[in-house]
Parts: sequence; structure tokens; C-alpha cells
Amino acid sequence: MAKLSSINKNNRRAKMIKQQAPKRAKLKAVVMNKSLPIEERLQAQMQLSALPRNGAASRHRNRCEVTGRARSVYRKFKLSRIKLREYGSFGRIPGLIKSSW
Repeated sequence: MAKLSSINKNNRRAKMIKQQAPKRAKLKAVVMNKSLPIEERLQAQMQLSALPRNGAASRHRNRCEVTGRARSVYRKFKLSRIKLREYGSFGRIPGLIKSSW
């Protein structure tokens, strides 16, 4: 089980990312537009760097919904490999069949 503070911190980041996504997208579009003057692009870059770091999507960590484990999390199920195997063995995940040969 991950520390509750880590889970809460990640949830706060996800909320901030959702809030700032439109503003970041607009500024990034200005920065990447080569047809605009360099001064305008530089100004947009400065505004983008002034935004909080936790608003960047790369700061978000995929975590297991059950345990909060950060590593080896399957995106499709939002579960770690450990819980995926456990739930799959008990038949709690529809359509998932444990392989045997």
C-alpha cells in the first residue's frame, strides 16, 4: 500500500492538470507557431514557465486504484500487476481469463 500522502499528492496534480490544460494548450500553440514573431513566442514561453509545475501532464503518475502502487500499472484496468492477477484469478474482471497450458 502506497503512502496516503503520495496518493493525495498525485490526485491534486491530476486536478490541477485538468484545470490548467486549456491555458497550457493555448500557450504551447503560440510557442510552437513558427509564423509568429519571436518576441510574442518568447512572451508566451515566459508565461508558460510561470505556471505551476504540477499543472504539467508529465508530472502525473499512473497509480493502482486499489493499492496506490505506482509501478507496473496496467492502463486499461488501472490496476497493478499484483491486483490484476488476484482479481483475475477470482473472476472479478469481466473478460479476463488466466492463461494455462
